[in-house]
Amino acid sequence: MISHLRGTIGKTHPGDATVDVNGVGYHVSLPLNVWDELIEGATALVHISTYVREDRFDLFGFLDAHTKELFESLIQLNGIGPRMGLELCAVPRSILLQAVHENDFSLLMSIKGIGKKTAEKLLLELKSLAEKHPHVFEGGTAETGSRYDADTIAALTQLGFTSSDVMRALENLPKELSTTEERVTAALRSL
Repeated sequence: MISHLRGTIGKTHPGDATVDVNGVGYHVSLPLNVWDELIEGATALVHISTYVREDRFDLFGFLDAHTKELFESLIQLNGIGPRMGLELCAVPRSILLQAVHENDFSLLMSIKGIGKKTAEKLLLELKSLAEKHPHVFEGGTAETGSRYDADTIAALTQLGFTSSDVMRALENLPKELSTTEERVTAALRSL
């Protein structure tokens, strides 16, 4: 299987890129936050998760091995396919940790494509993953009562913003914002 690719990045459309390695272009699907970070025409190392089924051979790329491991753990769960796994990997680790520590599946429901049953099941799986493999969540710190409250996320997604854009905007908000209204207003300014 392919472990990683180092080559020139060619962005096709959001979430997809081509990694040109010595004249051979590999189509790689990426979480949106990774796609945003990659620079068109630059050389980059992309960690690859190879997804093989009888009718598919897909490559999924990440900037670090921990995110790749998180993705591979997620897609082993019933009801979580590669596209949903990419969507979850685009969510800041601090939000996933907050959902785990506060036992709040409603945070997970704000992610595109996740309903109540899937969120409840995913929360249990994330708890288990956080206990067994805490390194997968490196870089994230759980914040109780933080800016990632479900009301703020719901308000911004109702306004038509994608869940990954909302999560990125909320991640960069000042910590002193205490009400949902303040967080929504500040996030709207940054979007």
